[in-house]
Amino acid sequence: MGSVNFDDPHDAPASSDYARLERIRATLKRVDYTVDGVERLLGADAADALHRDLLAPAQFALDARPAGDSADADAQLAALIRVYLLAQPVDAGLVPRVDDQVAAGLLEPRDQDGVVTARFDLRPYAIAEGETTLNLWVASDLGGLQVPEDQPLRRDHVVGIGPATTNLAQLTPRHDVDVALDLGVGMGVQTMHLLRHAGEVVATDISDRALAFARFNLLFNADDLEIDPRDLSARVTLVRGDLFEPVTGRAFDLIVTNPPFVITPRVEGEDASDQYTYRDGGRPGDSLVETIIRNIGSYLAPNGIAVMLGNWEIHEGDETWHSRLETWPDADTDLWVVQREQATPIEYADMWLKDAAENRELESWRTQFGRYLRDFASRNVEAIGMGMFFLHQGSATAEGAPVRRFEMLEHQLEQPLGARIHDTFVADDWLRERDDEDLIDETFVVAGDVTEERWMIPGDADPSAILLRQGGGFRRTFPETTELSSFVSVSDGELTGRQILTAIAALLEVDQDALNARVLRDVRDLVSLGFLVPRWM
Repeated sequence: MGSVNFDDPHDAPASSDYARLERIRATLKRVDYTVDGVERLLGADAADALHRDLLAPAQFALDARPAGDSADADAQLAALIRVYLLAQPVDAGLVPRVDDQVAAGLLEPRDQDGVVTARFDLRPYAIAEGETTLNLWVASDLGGLQVPEDQPLRRDHVVGIGPATTNLAQLTPRHDVDVALDLGVGMGVQTMHLLRHAGEVVATDISDRALAFARFNLLFNADDLEIDPRDLSARVTLVRGDLFEPVTGRAFDLIVTNPPFVITPRVEGEDASDQYTYRDGGRPGDSLVETIIRNIGSYLAPNGIAVMLGNWEIHEGDETWHSRLETWPDADTDLWVVQREQATPIEYADMWLKDAAENRELESWRTQFGRYLRDFASRNVEAIGMGMFFLHQGSATAEGAPVRRFEMLEHQLEQPLGARIHDTFVADDWLRERDDEDLIDETFVVAGDVTEERWMIPGDADPSAILLRQGGGFRRTFPETTELSSFVSVSDGELTGRQILTAIAALLEVDQDALNARVLRDVRDLVSLGFLVPRWM
């Protein structure tokens, strides 16, 4: 296709001919180039390995298949898997609608041997909606394992579907909203999800190429996304700009963002073409994440929710891993952070150098590794936290202190979590509107996934520990006192909190007011975290 400049939107799949896109899409459907179709042809294990960037099992499965001719749908499916997912050259005669795919810029033109290769990754993607599945396709740049071994990723790389993409989609609440913001749209998957439950989506990015990929993917899947390809702007606004600059003055019911949060060393005199657009925010340390957290509240409508992935620095001398995070949001915005893991500076540098295939050349790798470590040392960084941010703008009538919730949950969580996140903020607003005198007269039920666990030392009359466990959602563990355990055990929606606590105080012969204060403090946490549910909810 000739030489291109950095971040050239013309160096992306062509979306101007919708009829051509329709022909390609119909062909992909016909040969079953879908998530289920790939799994059927390769087998579940090899297909699952593909999702984890392990290409060899798929290669082995395809090589074990008997050769088919160009009229065989499975032979065509195998060719599509080879060319787009494994980035292998294939016989053009096996690729259905090959000329349309070349014209759309998805494939390089045939070489003299009649072979075509992929210019981009084009892979099936599925959105589950109840009992049905929406089959879509997503184009992006070839990944680190698909490009030639002697090449790192291009600096204006538009990243494809990966764990972060699917994780963010699973975390996003899916209640109906009027207007949503996809901050840093990339190739557009989050916008595809948002279009299923948002009347309007504004999608921004600092990269012209990313916006071109997003436009292609939206138009390619227009029918299934229920958007008019002749009037995309009726439901989606694609706009270029840095962070919130393109949406100044607007407010959104839902914001999702997977920003370029990777903490990479800055170099004097560098510009955007020296950075990996998809991951490097061009700011020192974790200041990009800090900037988003400090400002996002002013772009949330009342009851608005923001969901974000991010990394942050933990400095020597910090009291906790979240000491710095606590100071970032404004006074009116709830902040809830879940740390999923921590990395040392060495582990972090190794992770991201491998991500961009910068570890392929030894001398360059050593130089870059040293830059990472010196950069972290300059700010006394002890560790890097990695996790999820949830922010919420309370209802217009809610009063009380904003939520500041910081959790370290490194175990496997249930997915999807979007509904749980939404319900947690609803509970937070409900609790804010009630003091203890209001709360004590409510009735509660124990959530259906909650069990109690008691640890006993053989021979002891009483347990040494009592734990509440969530079987679903965030799968938390909450330590109980005997008093709290007694309260929870009879929370069946019939008795009020006051009736329960009066009985417990009489049974244990303890001061009523002190007991009420102790237990109600924990009850607030249990309601907020979903262990206890007000009967009306």
